[in-house]
Parts: sequence; C-alpha cells; structure tokens
Amino acid sequence: MANLRVLDNVISDRGSKYSVSGIGVSSRVEVDAALKLLKRNKKFAKATHNSWGVLLPEGPLKADDGEAGAGNVILSVLEGADVHGQLVIVTRWFGGKHLGGDRFRHVRDAAKMWVETL
Repeated sequence: MANLRVLDNVISDRGSKYSVSGIGVSSRVEVDAALKLLKRNKKFAKATHNSWGVLLPEGPLKADDGEAGAGNVILSVLEGADVHGQLVIVTRWFGGKHLGGDRFRHVRDAAKMWVETL
C-alpha cells in the first residue's frame, strides 16, 4: 500500500481544488486500505469529496462520497482506457461556489490525468 501516488492540486476552479490519487489494487479489501491510507493525511481526510472508481475482475466498484455521479465518471474514464486494477480517487475541496456540470468535467479530467501517468 505504500505506493499510493498523489497528483496534488491538478485543477482549480472558482475556489474548488482537485487532486487525483491512485494505486494498484486487486480486491475491495485493498480499496478500503488505500482509502484509509489516503485519509491518514489530514488534508484528504477533511476534503469535501473523495470519489473513486476501480475495475476489478469481480466487476466495477465506485463511490461518489457525496459528489453524486462522480464515481460513474471515473469508471467511464477507466473503461475507455481499458485500465483494470487501478484505484483512482478524485478529491475535491469545495471553494464556496457551485460548479454545476463543470464538476463532472473536472472529475473526468483529473481521472484522465491519472490514467496518462500509467
């Protein structure tokens, strides 16, 4: 689990800031361990949303963490790139202004940034 990588502050819009993190996983237990590891960092533990997605042999897993639909956006990026076994976590710190549909574009762009690092 020590190889969790973080691309910090990759997108900023109207006060909201986004980071993307990821790690190779093979099970839901490893997903939970990776999320726990990320949230050991107070900055990420206090984030507004830590949305995530992963394609595992048993099927796709995702969580929106209050950002309705964000997990599906991440899964769509992973499916489009045919990336399996990589947990991608898009973190958002709310900046005080609602972003509307732009928030999904930012989640997609952050997830794509992660995939490009593989």
